[in-house]
Amino acid sequence: MPILDMYNQFRETFPDLTEKTDKEHIRRWSEVDPDFAYSWFESLANALNNEMNKKISVSKYSEVFEFIRSHFMNGNKEARNCIDVAFTENLFWQVKPENAKPYWDALPNVLKELYVDFHNRKPF
Repeated sequence: MPILDMYNQFRETFPDLTEKTDKEHIRRWSEVDPDFAYSWFESLANALNNEMNKKISVSKYSEVFEFIRSHFMNGNKEARNCIDVAFTENLFWQVKPENAKPYWDALPNVLKELYVDFHNRKPF
């Protein structure tokens, strides 16, 4: 599945988190544009980081992690790279360890492996 398809499907499936992600993306990039869907997934990670820092229950986002896992496992090379580099590498950025742990525990193993492969450690 190409990135643009994944982007559009995410937006349709998770409208509340999409709104938060759009705000984060606009704060950083000035506008939301499907042509920059790759960067938008970085904003998604940052929106989730904000939720972690607010101590929002991970149960609200477990379906999001499953969506990302599924698209990583079944996506094309471009989608897999986007999930690895734009999303997973930015997840947990500046999140207190105690706030990160519940999200880490809910993160699918394949995404944990991507994170550790890049950072050489867990986020706590």
